[in-house]
Amino acid sequence: MKILLVGASGTIGKAVAERLSVDHDVIKAGFSDGDVTVDLSSAASIEAMFKRVGQIDAVVSTAGVANFATFDQLPDEEYQLALGNKLMGQVNLVRIGRNFINQGGSITLTSGLLAREPMPGSVVISMANGALESFVKAAALELDTLRLNVVSPVFVKETMAMMGMSTEGGLSASDTAKAYAAAVTGSMHGVTLDASAYA
Repeated sequence: MKILLVGASGTIGKAVAERLSVDHDVIKAGFSDGDVTVDLSSAASIEAMFKRVGQIDAVVSTAGVANFATFDQLPDEEYQLALGNKLMGQVNLVRIGRNFINQGGSITLTSGLLAREPMPGSVVISMANGALESFVKAAALELDTLRLNVVSPVFVKETMAMMGMSTEGGLSASDTAKAYAAAVTGSMHGVTLDASAYA
C-alpha cells in the first residue's frame, strides 16, 4: 500500500513509519521536514499536500498540537490552538483527503487516553481528543468508500523519560505503533483503538 504518514518525525510517528515501511510504501509528512511538508492548521496547506502526493491507499496521522495548562491558565489562544490544529487539522485530513484515497482505503487519526481519563492540566487536550473520537464514530456512518478510525495512545515511555517522569504505566512507541498498523491493515471502521490493547 501507498501510505501518507502525517507527523512522521514525532516519537510515535517514527515508530509507525518503521513498522509500516516493512511492507508498505510510506510517504512522510511533517511541519518542517519529510517527503512533503504540511501545516495542519491550514486547510489550504493540507490540500496542497494531497495534490502533491496524489492518489494513495491510506492516511495515518500521528500529528496535532495541544498544550498542557491548568484551567485557570488557559487563554483563548490555547483553546484555538487545540481546536484548530489537533482537532480541525485531523478533521480536515478526512474532509480533504477522502478525495485522494483509493476505494477501500483508510484514514487513521490520533486522539489519546486523556479523552477518557483526564488529569489536571489536560483540559484542552482532553477536549480535542474527545471531540476526535466522537467525530470518527459519527463520520464513519456516512463514509462508505473508506474506513475511518482513531488510535488512542497512552503516555509513551520515551516521552515520559525525556520529561523526567517514571515510565511505569507507559507504552513504548514501538508497541504503540502496533495499533496503527492494525488500523491500516484491519477491517474496523468508526472505532477508537486503545493502543495498550495491541501491545
